[in-house]
Amino acid sequence: MHPSFWQIVALAIVQGVAEFLPISSSGHVVILATLLGATAEQFDVVELNIFLHLGTFASIVAYYWREILRLLTEDRRVIGLLVLGTLPAIAAALLLKATGFDHLLQSPLVAAVCLLATGMLLLWTSRQTGGDADYRKLPPLRALGIGIAQAVAILPGISRSGTTIAAGLKTELKPQQAATFSFLLALPAILGASIWEIIQRVRETDAGPQLSISWLLGGALIAAVVGYASIGVLIRVLEKKRLHYFAWWCFLAGGGMLTYLATR
Repeated sequence: MHPSFWQIVALAIVQGVAEFLPISSSGHVVILATLLGATAEQFDVVELNIFLHLGTFASIVAYYWREILRLLTEDRRVIGLLVLGTLPAIAAALLLKATGFDHLLQSPLVAAVCLLATGMLLLWTSRQTGGDADYRKLPPLRALGIGIAQAVAILPGISRSGTTIAAGLKTELKPQQAATFSFLLALPAILGASIWEIIQRVRETDAGPQLSISWLLGGALIAAVVGYASIGVLIRVLEKKRLHYFAWWCFLAGGGMLTYLATR
């Protein structure tokens, strides 16, 4: 069983919204699959993952193209910080794979519990005002700390943007600077995940295309457009210091899924 066209549309919207708003895209995909009577494995179509990831990758590039261009000129030091910040996520992914605990990434119970944890984290951010530091001058150890926060977000229900922005605020970054570094840090993570999935797909030499290319391109476009809008929403929320408002959605989604799992 593979996703239908309308399920792909739903997944693309969830990806575009939850990849950037601090509510966890992976957690919502697991929950959406469960509510649609499927499993996360049935939605785990390699081509679809690749195209949706590339859609959100494109939305970051479109929103932060000026900052990305500066990375290639006067801000080249930041490239090293991004590499350093990406290493913990790579280590976490390899560790889960090596120990056989990667099945947890598709568990609705894990997603529900972790959404509650994300909600608590977001409430904690209401007391974090950040500082006046610039991400371009971030010390390496603090970049590594933000990277460790990103690694924790490999679990479904733990928001990547929420954890990395919270870590950025804790390291005295300005709210907008914390968001910028968080999204720049997402670029190698998303690209790396896409490359890994492409390698996995190539290894399946006897497997033909599973989904229509037009469906895949449509999903990528929806994820990109929705993702771009979501980044803008998050920036405005940060400016108003209301990031913790998303905690209530996390509590609702996580608590609702726990109730659903207990009563079905």
